[in-house]
Amino acid sequence: MEFIAEQKYIRLSPKKIRPILAEVKKLSVEQALQVLPFVAKRGAYFVEKVIKSAVANARQKGVEISNLKIKEIVANEGPVLKRGRPVSRGQWHPIKKRMSHIRVILSSAEEEKTAKETKPKLQDKEKEPAREKKTVVKKESNKVASKKSLSKKVIRKRKEDKA
Repeated sequence: MEFIAEQKYIRLSPKKIRPILAEVKKLSVEQALQVLPFVAKRGAYFVEKVIKSAVANARQKGVEISNLKIKEIVANEGPVLKRGRPVSRGQWHPIKKRMSHIRVILSSAEEEKTAKETKPKLQDKEKEPAREKKTVVKKESNKVASKKSLSKKVIRKRKEDKA
C-alpha cells in the first residue's frame, strides 16, 4: 500500500530542495526523520514536514514506521512570482520568486514482499519473443531525365530522329 503526502506552494525554489531529497532517498524513513533536523538547509524543514505527514497517513492505516520505505520523493516547480528591481535609465531587472511542490510516496515493505511472492513468473516460452529488426529497403528511384536536364544537343537529335 502506498501513502502519499504533498506540500504545495513552498516559497523556496526546487533547485534548493533537490540536493536534500537526493540525500534522503538513500535512507530509510526512520533514518531520514532523524537526520533532517540537523541538515543546515532551509528546505530540510519542509522535507521533514512532508515525510512526517506521509508517516501520519500510514499510521492511520495501522502501518508502523519501521515497515515504511521511501518509494518516491520529488520536488516539482510551482508558480513563479515575478518581481523587479529598478536600475539605471528607467529600466528594471526581473527577479523570479520561485515556489515548489514536494511529493512523498511511502510504501510498506511487507506488502511488497507478498506482491513479489504472489506474482507468477513467466517461463521462457511465455516471454515475448525478441523483436525482429526492421530492415529498411530503399526504393530505387526512377531516374528519368527530364527535358531540362538534357542538353540542347540531345534534344535536337531526338527531334531529328522523330522527323
